[in-house]
Amino acid sequence: MQADLAGPYTPIFEVPNMAKAVTIKVKLVSTADTGFYYVAKKNSRTMTDKLVKKKYDPVARKHVEFKESKIK
Repeated sequence: MQADLAGPYTPIFEVPNMAKAVTIKVKLVSTADTGFYYVAKKNSRTMTDKLVKKKYDPVARKHVEFKESKIK
């Protein structure tokens, strides 16, 4: 015997809403005012202050500080 598969699918329970992502993408802008930037991920719950990293700026051709700004 075959099961009756003609009826529409009716879920027994509702799926709860998904949780928000903890990590966010931030833009690291060069302090040498070259316009060069990196994109990095940051855990917004554990790192509440602005992110500052010393990285290589190929336009200035040296290591400079990069400060966090929002991605638009």
